[in-house]
Amino acid sequence: MFVSFEGIDGCGKSTQVNLLVNYLEEKGIPYIKVREPGGTHLGEKIRELLITQEMCARSELLLFLASRAQLVESVIKPALKNGKIVIADRFAHSSVAYQGCGRELGPETVKILNDFATDKTYPDIVFYIDVPVNVAMERMKNQHKDRIEKEGKEFWESIRNCYLKMAKENENFVIIDGTRTIEEIHREIVKVFNAYL
Repeated sequence: MFVSFEGIDGCGKSTQVNLLVNYLEEKGIPYIKVREPGGTHLGEKIRELLITQEMCARSELLLFLASRAQLVESVIKPALKNGKIVIADRFAHSSVAYQGCGRELGPETVKILNDFATDKTYPDIVFYIDVPVNVAMERMKNQHKDRIEKEGKEFWESIRNCYLKMAKENENFVIIDGTRTIEEIHREIVKVFNAYL
């Protein structure tokens, strides 16, 4: 099974990834946790470029896709083949939202490129943790921000709207209200996850 977590920065996604991983550990369920960009030697080098270097939107997208392609071939496909559950802190839907909508490269264009980069390997479940942009921005106000996280409210609204549209169009999306407590969110995620097992 392949599970990804999506949402705008500040939604609490990474916290929930770690809680689900802890749950799998406790249950003795074999898994692998990956993050995007990154998760491989090449991916981590690309991550550093994406976070620190100024670049045009197309370059940004192509770097994300390169990292993703390597992650799928080197880590995700082998893990799935070996019966492990893959837990991804972001995956292909992030590019549709961030580069397709936020950077205005077009969601359909990004979807086509994602198909190529992932060899059409997609999550069985996408937990989309939804929070209003002002809530996410408030949560992040005292954190060090990378190049992308420094974008303005309009950028984040576009991304959130894109995620909500994808959630309506894809049966494997599960919308999670990210304004609730960490524990409430975790309980809902575990309940949905167990229903898929």
